[in-house]
Amino acid sequence: MNNPKMAYFEKEDILHLRISDELEVGSVEISPNITVELNEAGELIGIEIINASAFIRDSILESVQARLLTVCGNK
Repeated sequence: MNNPKMAYFEKEDILHLRISDELEVGSVEISPNITVELNEAGELIGIEIINASAFIRDSILESVQARLLTVCGNK
């Protein structure tokens, strides 16, 4: 990683994480609304998340629910 950057485009609700300044030569959709960007060697250089606000909200809720189940399950 030589200069990670994050940009959020509110109007489009897109979160873009740039891990490297290398040239993007390909991309792969790893799940609906999530695409990884690859360099010439096939290494990860960026991630784009469409509908980012819902993705982050849902990820946080899942994490909190899992922790609650762990805490409540240990009683």
